[in-house]
Amino acid sequence: MANQVEPKLIKPLYDQLQKERFVTLSTVDFETNGPNVSAISWILAKDEETVYFAVDNRSRIIQNIQNNNKVVVNIIANESTYSIAGEAAVKVEKLEEVPLKLALVEIKISEVRDVMFYGSKITVEPEYDKTYDKDAAARLDNQVMEAMRKA
Repeated sequence: MANQVEPKLIKPLYDQLQKERFVTLSTVDFETNGPNVSAISWILAKDEETVYFAVDNRSRIIQNIQNNNKVVVNIIANESTYSIAGEAAVKVEKLEEVPLKLALVEIKISEVRDVMFYGSKITVEPEYDKTYDKDAAARLDNQVMEAMRKA
């Protein structure tokens, strides 16, 4: 059902955000004040009102959030497309127990909106493959997701 708005994550979205997955993140670019969209995969629903994600702590995403903390996560799940809007802040500048310099960002959710166009549903969710060493990728993914769970 299109255009449904909730103040927090609905259960199917919370469940889908318990593992690494493809989402897009929209921020306000710190130089142009225009939209900036990035694809990320290290994302975790800490609870129904809070989402964490991890990115390189030198990322433009971090600069954008430090300048304007309004963000939107777009997720395709539950046969629909949702925007999860909120205010973001760097919670941890460098995640421990992770070999990369990753920042942990916390989003306090203000609204979750079903943004799928009327009269349709998603029949196949996006999939992706890691194009580098599969074992190394799996180890790193596990380290990052575990560090986010502990935060």
